[in-house]
Amino acid sequence: MISYEPLWNTLEEKGISQYALIKEYGVSAGQLSRLRANQNVSTHTINRLCKILSCRVQDIIIYIEE
Repeated sequence: MISYEPLWNTLEEKGISQYALIKEYGVSAGQLSRLRANQNVSTHTINRLCKILSCRVQDIIIYIEE
Protein backbone atom coordinates (compact mmCIF):
# COMPACT_ATOMS: atom_id res chain seq x y z
CA MET A 1 0.00 0.00 0.00
CA ILE A 2 1.19 3.50 -0.80
CA SER A 3 0.95 5.93 2.11
CA TYR A 4 1.25 9.69 1.87
CA GLU A 5 2.08 10.07 5.57
CA PRO A 6 5.55 11.50 4.79
CA LEU A 7 3.86 14.33 2.85
CA TRP A 8 2.18 15.70 5.98
CA ASN A 9 5.48 15.63 7.87
CA THR A 10 7.28 17.37 4.99
CA LEU A 11 4.59 20.06 4.80
CA GLU A 12 5.00 20.72 8.52
CA GLU A 13 8.81 20.85 8.24
CA LYS A 14 8.59 23.29 5.32
CA GLY A 15 5.94 25.41 7.05
CA ILE A 16 3.43 25.04 4.22
CA SER A 17 -0.22 24.45 5.04
CA GLN A 18 -2.77 22.52 3.01
CA TYR A 19 -4.59 25.82 2.59
CA ALA A 20 -1.45 27.34 1.04
CA LEU A 21 -1.15 24.39 -1.35
CA ILE A 22 -4.65 25.17 -2.59
CA LYS A 23 -4.57 28.97 -2.62
CA GLU A 24 -0.94 29.77 -3.45
CA TYR A 25 0.15 26.75 -5.48
CA GLY A 26 -3.07 25.71 -7.23
CA VAL A 27 -3.28 22.16 -5.87
CA SER A 28 -6.91 21.09 -6.00
CA ALA A 29 -8.86 20.29 -2.86
CA GLY A 30 -9.82 16.99 -4.52
CA GLN A 31 -6.18 16.01 -4.91
CA LEU A 32 -5.53 16.75 -1.24
CA SER A 33 -8.58 14.72 -0.31
CA ARG A 34 -7.23 11.74 -2.29
CA LEU A 35 -3.83 12.14 -0.65
CA ARG A 36 -5.38 12.22 2.83
CA ALA A 37 -7.26 9.00 2.03
CA ASN A 38 -4.14 7.32 0.54
CA GLN A 39 -5.94 6.96 -2.78
CA ASN A 40 -4.34 6.98 -6.22
CA VAL A 41 -2.87 10.21 -7.54
CA SER A 42 -0.96 10.78 -10.74
CA THR A 43 2.80 11.02 -11.02
CA HIS A 44 2.17 14.54 -12.31
CA THR A 45 0.76 15.42 -8.88
CA ILE A 46 3.72 13.83 -7.12
CA ASN A 47 6.08 15.74 -9.41
CA ARG A 48 4.30 19.04 -8.66
CA LEU A 49 4.46 18.43 -4.92
CA CYS A 50 8.18 17.64 -5.12
CA LYS A 51 8.73 20.86 -7.04
CA ILE A 52 6.62 22.96 -4.64
CA LEU A 53 8.30 21.48 -1.56
CA SER A 54 11.80 21.15 -3.07
CA CYS A 55 11.96 17.56 -1.87
CA ARG A 56 12.43 13.98 -3.01
CA VAL A 57 9.66 11.50 -3.82
CA GLN A 58 10.41 9.57 -0.62
CA ASP A 59 9.61 12.75 1.32
CA ILE A 60 6.03 12.45 0.02
CA ILE A 61 5.22 8.75 -0.32
CA ILE A 62 6.17 5.47 1.30
CA TYR A 63 5.34 1.89 0.42
CA ILE A 64 3.97 -0.19 3.28
CA GLU A 65 3.73 -3.92 2.71
CA GLU A 66 0.33 -5.26 3.66
